[in-house]
Amino acid sequence: MLDEIKISRAIIESYQEKLLEALDVDVAIAGAGPAGLVCAYYLAKAKKKVVIFERKLSIGGGMWGGGMMFNEIVVQVQAKKILDEFGIVSKKYKENYYLASSVETVCGLGLKACQAGALIFNLISVEDVMMRKNRVCGLVLNWSAVELANLHVDPLTIRAKFVVDSSGHATEVVKVVERKTGIRLKTSTGKIMGEKSMWADRAELTTVKNTREVCPGLYVAGMACNAVFGEPRMGPIFGGMLLSGKKAAEDILRKLK
Repeated sequence: MLDEIKISRAIIESYQEKLLEALDVDVAIAGAGPAGLVCAYYLAKAKKKVVIFERKLSIGGGMWGGGMMFNEIVVQVQAKKILDEFGIVSKKYKENYYLASSVETVCGLGLKACQAGALIFNLISVEDVMMRKNRVCGLVLNWSAVELANLHVDPLTIRAKFVVDSSGHATEVVKVVERKTGIRLKTSTGKIMGEKSMWADRAELTTVKNTREVCPGLYVAGMACNAVFGEPRMGPIFGGMLLSGKKAAEDILRKLK
């Protein structure tokens, strides 16, 4: 016989255990879009303790909708290797272009990240960062519902050796650092430069190029890279996002060693 109280107890006890495990990690990622999921996968695969916090109900960022709600995505040949590693089916279109289902891709990225050992929490927003000696060393968190309802509820904090802002166009974490800490970012202006209008070819290259530490302890990955460093957006081609996530993981792994 099923008992509603036992069901509730199981959920609460399991979630509490998972949340306690996330309080002190190697890497904390803000945003479970494609770059964040790929980054988490490679970090977890290397046996690092990694957690992702996603403010929305669903993971995957804007990938679900493909291009204008046509749920297909395009990747270039370099990024196809990542789809292959994740077991995601793709088909050649022309020359350098490969197509994949946006739904299968999001599901595949999330599944592999979880199976590698990454913890993913949805409906949790980053409202601040923890700083020590001008270095980002953690995230300050609250329920997304608290933020949406504009309630005054104090947050909780987790500690991390490195933080990754993969929150997309919004650059949520970098904005907090810029607004609150006075730290000069590693951009030409020392501040967030803002994304430019669409230019897919350039944006795919600069997304990967700009995947790096933007201030001590804080990396950017995915669309957040071009938004911070003042480069164009790329539209519904996602190869640069996948490659950016992998590069962020590889750079952080070198530092963790």
